Amino acid sequence: MFIMSEDSQRTQGRDAQSSNIMAGKAVAESVRTTLGPRGMDKMLVDSSGEVVITNDGATILEEMDIEHPAAQMIVEVADSQEEEVGDGTTTAAVIAGNLLGEAEDLIEQDVHATTIVEGYHEASEIALEAIAEQVQEAEVDDDVLTQVAESSMTGKGTGGLTAESLAETVVEAVRHVEGDEKVARDNITVHTQIGASSNATELVPGIIVDEDPAHDAMPAEVEDASIAVLDVELGVRTGDVDAEYAIDSIDQLNAAIDAEESEVRGYAETIAESGADVVFTSDDVDDRISSFLANEGVLVFENLSNNDAGKIASATGARRVGALDDLEEDDFGAADRVGAENYGDDDLAFIEGGAAADAVTVFVRGGTEHVVDELERAIGDALDVAATALESGEVVPGAGATEIAIADTVRQEAAGIEGRKQLAVTAFADALDVVPRTLAANTGQDPIDALVDLRSAHESEGRAGLITSGEDVTIDDPFEYGVVDPADVKREAIESATEAATMIVRIDDVIAAE
Repeated sequence: MFIMSEDSQRTQGRDAQSSNIMAGKAVAESVRTTLGPRGMDKMLVDSSGEVVITNDGATILEEMDIEHPAAQMIVEVADSQEEEVGDGTTTAAVIAGNLLGEAEDLIEQDVHATTIVEGYHEASEIALEAIAEQVQEAEVDDDVLTQVAESSMTGKGTGGLTAESLAETVVEAVRHVEGDEKVARDNITVHTQIGASSNATELVPGIIVDEDPAHDAMPAEVEDASIAVLDVELGVRTGDVDAEYAIDSIDQLNAAIDAEESEVRGYAETIAESGADVVFTSDDVDDRISSFLANEGVLVFENLSNNDAGKIASATGARRVGALDDLEEDDFGAADRVGAENYGDDDLAFIEGGAAADAVTVFVRGGTEHVVDELERAIGDALDVAATALESGEVVPGAGATEIAIADTVRQEAAGIEGRKQLAVTAFADALDVVPRTLAANTGQDPIDALVDLRSAHESEGRAGLITSGEDVTIDDPFEYGVVDPADVKREAIESATEAATMIVRIDDVIAAE
């Protein structure tokens, strides 16, 4: 009896478990060498020849275009980590891979998958409590936020800038959009522009869009600008049906031309008389209208994307208008300055100050496309973790110190757990050791020796991480060196890695349709 199609492939039992675990471990291994301040970059080349150079875990896994369903779950771990807290993607993926590796050893010892899953979930609860115990008691002020941002960016492609310099810009941006209860992270934009050293990176109190004036004679800058945002085509109206007009005399031709000119001038006069200094429209602007408005000193930008038009309206307090007859002064937004600036082959519009200052833009510069792309990823992660730390008010030591402390707590609690589940809890603790072991390996240290020394220092001093300072690698208190991470980054990594690993371990039958 054929129940499934003859073309279907089915893998069962240990073979299915082994295949899925192997795939998950392979994905985690692919990003392991990028972890830490001495982590290496990956070069990813797609089928069209596009090159991405990065050590961001989420970007690497996304660009790898992984198809294996179990391996894809590890990619989802990184995606979840990126979406929730913005950083720690490599850590989460590596922990998930090692949880699978430890589970594989237990399965070979005839420990049932359900027992492993129960043990892992219990261990994760213990781990979360251990993270709470590692939270720094001091207030999360600007100095701590700078340390969080700098720790996030250390080892990433920050070009000619030090992570410390960028971290100060990140904190300034986050503080700018801080509210009473949360940070308006969506009000921070990162805009990249090739053509200068990364030292030219700056914070702009407003927004930037890739647009140039509709006419060369328009002013390059308008101060104390009244801004209109339109969804209107500024040109001669055309019908929806093709039509031909027979003109029998020069008078009729002149009348047609005059009517068209009158319509065009009417649009231009309506805008000029409205009091708007700057106009952004998502549609076309007739050249004659542009010329007239240029003579009136009005700065116009045309063919904006719907996203850019919405962003400008939101930032400046303007209301998008769909018909010129509806344009009123109450619809205008405001900004201290709107300027058109040229950067090589690119023209940018800067909307700064006034109502627009509620949003800020990190204007990132770099010599090449690869540099600015990696800077954008590094700064984006730093903004996310700084916002997370500011909202939660909780930071923990980095440099592997938190993982060492969690693993130690889990091992101690495992002694009080009965049955084979104790093996799974202990295995969970062993899996967490992958973070300090990987940090040690990536700094050229012997992973085993470093792990032993870290455990010993943790037992004697209470807090110990692998600190990289210049060419030296020492074991010390990360808080003393400003190496800190938001507690939520560690929590999310533990939770998402545990969920993915336990889901994969429970699979004992894979049915693949052709």
